[in-house]
Amino acid sequence: MRYVYGITSALLIGGAAVSLATGYPAGAQVAQNEPSRIQAIMPKSGTPASFADLVQQLQPAVVGIATRQQVKVDSGIPGNNPLFNFFFGPNVPQQQPRTREARALGSGFLVSSEGYIVTNNHVITADGQGLADSITVTLSDGKEYPAKIVGHDADSDIAVLKIDADKPLPFVKFGDSNQARAGDWVIAIGNPFGLGGTVTAGIVSSPHRITDSGAYGQYIQTDASINPGNSGGPMFDMTGKVIGINRFIVSPNGAGNIGIGFAIPSETAKPIVDKLIAGKEIERGYLGGSFAPVNDDMADALGLPHDQGEYTVAVVPDDPADKAGLRRGDIVTAVSGQKVDQDHSLAYLMAHTAPGTRVTLSIIRQGKPMSLTVTVGKRPTEEELKKKDFNSIPNSANNDNGGTSDNGTYYEEPLGLHVMGLTARIAQQLGVAPTTTGVVVTDIDDGTDAANKNLSRGMIITQVNYKDVGSTAEFHAAVSAAKRAGRDAVLLYVLAPGGQSGPVAVRFKIADKD
Repeated sequence: MRYVYGITSALLIGGAAVSLATGYPAGAQVAQNEPSRIQAIMPKSGTPASFADLVQQLQPAVVGIATRQQVKVDSGIPGNNPLFNFFFGPNVPQQQPRTREARALGSGFLVSSEGYIVTNNHVITADGQGLADSITVTLSDGKEYPAKIVGHDADSDIAVLKIDADKPLPFVKFGDSNQARAGDWVIAIGNPFGLGGTVTAGIVSSPHRITDSGAYGQYIQTDASINPGNSGGPMFDMTGKVIGINRFIVSPNGAGNIGIGFAIPSETAKPIVDKLIAGKEIERGYLGGSFAPVNDDMADALGLPHDQGEYTVAVVPDDPADKAGLRRGDIVTAVSGQKVDQDHSLAYLMAHTAPGTRVTLSIIRQGKPMSLTVTVGKRPTEEELKKKDFNSIPNSANNDNGGTSDNGTYYEEPLGLHVMGLTARIAQQLGVAPTTTGVVVTDIDDGTDAANKNLSRGMIITQVNYKDVGSTAEFHAAVSAAKRAGRDAVLLYVLAPGGQSGPVAVRFKIADKD
């Protein structure tokens, strides 16, 4: 399960398989969605009175996928439970983890007459415990074939399988998801709940919906009914081309469709599929930093346009971004002219940039536009990324002396924050370096934006709108300067006890905005 905005998001693997039989059309060596075939059955308006002819043409290329896998499960014996030890004694031999057979169903589609099949990576990795032990593919005519894994890519959630049939197989081609617009008709065909050959239709709700800040967090959102078991199945446009691979849904309980489904765009999927079939390594660009989208509050605090740019939260030492001179607090607005916005996140742009490419980062540093040239690196493996330090606690970036600390408590009324100066002793108690400078939050007024942003006692504010603050007087001066500049909010850089750090944009109280 994934969670999006606090609502369960389910990867679409389904229940028991049921096959529906249809026959192969003539000329299977030609793609089922060749323009000459589709144009003959679609009206020029692009909106058919029925989808039947289009579905009949496409359905033979859609397959059901069933997997079996041995997975480890908890033995159920609570090793360090005091109550268990009281009744049975502490020396009872602990049982080893047991295994069980996990079964799952998904969907896929043929992309060549030789039997290459595209699906989701999570379809062939039941319970996330490695690749499936056996995979069976069921064609639309009911015939079953064992499948082997040609290649898979966990980051994009794409996998390619291969089956060996005794004749050429019907297949479909990818289309251009960049041409999709909100309101366009789409058709999803798949194997939900094991009901092979299930067809649903709807419209594109958003052609570029970003659900997370990862390298592949951009999807096509649709209201076409998608359910568990649809994972890996194709999303067709009205020309019969595959513009998406159905991946997950948003649902209150994760069990079924409520009209919010997501598909991997073909512009993302096709290059990866081509490389997997060719046996090539999937390489992605890498900067070496962590970034956060500039939300409306942050934009108002810094006087920037809305819906554009990402804030540099941290830069990993000696990685490409650091070598190019990118600093914490820089706002990255574009990559070689391509805007960083709600349609194209920085992680997305880097994932689609080949390692070794020289790109120009357009940035805003403390209100001033600049540009940096970066040689994009190769994205490390997940194991290597875990070893990198994305959460270091930096000292103030621009204040060599660290400012001055004071022990008096000060109330910043426009923000509803009570703060006091940070001393070396308090810093040690809060688990940060004694040389850290800033002010410590001691209390927060209820009902303020600061309270809504989850600021809490013990957090350390080191900067206000890039201005280092080493005392309550400096903190007040920086907040007052933002008010005089007509800002509706201020951007605070905050260190939390335990080591995490990052920017928090806090709006002024309504009565104090004027």
